[in-house]
Amino acid sequence: MKLIHLTDLHLMPPGETLWGLDPFARLDAALTDIAAHHGDADLCVITGDLTEKGDIAAYEMLRERLKRFPLATHLLLGNHDDRANYLAVFGGADANGHVQHAIMRDGCHLLFLDTLKGPPSSAGLYDAPRRSWLKDELEKVGGAPAWLFMHHPPFDIGHALMDLIKLDDAEDFAALLKGHDIRHIFFGHAHRTISGSWHGIGFSALPSLNHQLPLVGGSVETVYSDEPPMYASVTISPEMTVVHSDAFLHRRPANMQKDAERGNWY
Repeated sequence: MKLIHLTDLHLMPPGETLWGLDPFARLDAALTDIAAHHGDADLCVITGDLTEKGDIAAYEMLRERLKRFPLATHLLLGNHDDRANYLAVFGGADANGHVQHAIMRDGCHLLFLDTLKGPPSSAGLYDAPRRSWLKDELEKVGGAPAWLFMHHPPFDIGHALMDLIKLDDAEDFAALLKGHDIRHIFFGHAHRTISGSWHGIGFSALPSLNHQLPLVGGSVETVYSDEPPMYASVTISPEMTVVHSDAFLHRRPANMQKDAERGNWY
């Protein structure tokens, strides 16, 4: 199975920019590039912070763009989203009103989690009703491998700012996963390319489509930075998970003429 991972769109109300950048222009460029080069993907997942302010107009504009996008797209919520406004546009709440669901494709179980805590906190929450849903879904899997998608990381990532606003109840979340065959966790929130392993579970995150967080505080004069946005092309099977990150706006031809004349091609 092949999927595309995007995160942290931070879409603004129509006509507005964010930190000097145009989130909808970035999204349009990403969707166009994905459609051109990854039309064979089975699905796309966007792991939260769909909007900057949670306004209905931005959700409506996102819905219209996704209608024209060739891949079935699964949406998650982040701390900048508004659950009520999202549901008014997209629907899809579970029995407790959360935006969570699960699918199975090609023997792979994909679980899409809702970690939105709500204002004024930017941290994430996975409370008892949500943990109950995930517990039930993991029991349905019956020991088969599963892949999780969420906005907030359930662990420290080594970034002083983001570690303050990770998933609040990280220990309870880790305990819930114990004994299950969780192969990989995909998350957003960090606005950086990150990969590693946590309790033996692989994980990866991506830059935002709009603005980033510098790895080292003070390396730029502002809290946020303008670094290349990326999406990921992910291949999943029961045997392995492969994640390729693509800085699609910075993909340009290399000047290969001199090396070509020498006969050097790689």
